Amino acid sequence: GLEFSFKKLFQVGASAVLTALVVVSGMMLAGYGAGRLLHFTYLDSIFLGAMLSMSSTTIIIKAFTDLNLRKKAFTNLVFGVLIVEDLFAVVMMVVLSSIVVKNSFEGAELLESIAKLVFFLIIWFVVGISILPLILKKTRKFLNDETLLVVSMGLCLGMVVLATYAGFSSALGAFVMGSILAETIEAENIEHLIKPVKDLFGAIFFVSVGMMIDPAMLVEYWFPILLITVVVMAGQITFAASGILLSGQSLRIAIQSGFSLAQIGEFAFIIASLGMTLHVTDKFLYPIVVTVSVITTFFTPYMIRLVNP
Repeated sequence: GLEFSFKKLFQVGASAVLTALVVVSGMMLAGYGAGRLLHFTYLDSIFLGAMLSMSSTTIIIKAFTDLNLRKKAFTNLVFGVLIVEDLFAVVMMVVLSSIVVKNSFEGAELLESIAKLVFFLIIWFVVGISILPLILKKTRKFLNDETLLVVSMGLCLGMVVLATYAGFSSALGAFVMGSILAETIEAENIEHLIKPVKDLFGAIFFVSVGMMIDPAMLVEYWFPILLITVVVMAGQITFAASGILLSGQSLRIAIQSGFSLAQIGEFAFIIASLGMTLHVTDKFLYPIVVTVSVITTFFTPYMIRLVNP
């Protein structure tokens, strides 16, 4: 969030929304088709489609940082697509829960979720543009490095609590507060102070994902893992590049963005956990999806490097 801003979001808004729509709908269908091809149940296939429809914000930001690509034009568009995908994720969670729990689609519940999302974004916009930058400007002389770090982390975790309470992902809450702080005069200083904390939790994230892999599962389900990996990488590249081209961007930006989005990550785990909690998906689906995530994560920096040739 600290590496993003409202201005950048407005610049890529229409392209990001159209691309996210194409990617999410396309990958939902591709995932469902792959599930049925592998003789998964109807609900397993629906959940698989949902798991494959979102790229990983954490992994992409890490790759862009390591490859020194954050200042490139296409990265702003990729970040915009990731934000819109996070917003779609909220709606998708409501739809999946309604279908499973009530065996029907609850339109009223979906409208309530969208209303909460709009309200949340309005609060984000108002606080981000006016209130918080003013407060930090007024209190600047009292904020040494230690205090600024504690205040920044407190604000981040506070927004995480608010987002979770409103029914959104904790990642979206953290991102929102980061983007609000990016509009303040202390943005550069905060980014510098937060870096060691970011690196620590980034390492924990990747280690925890690796620990979720059961080597025995890799042998038993090697074919579904291979097929789903191909579907993710080919599908994300194709749908993302197509969406960006449809929005009027150049072929170069479309290919750069498509290759960057060719993986799945944390959202797939959330959907898989939802399916297991509701007792509607088979137990083998979770380790398969985690393994696919690890494989596609491994290839992400290489895919980004392949863009130019």
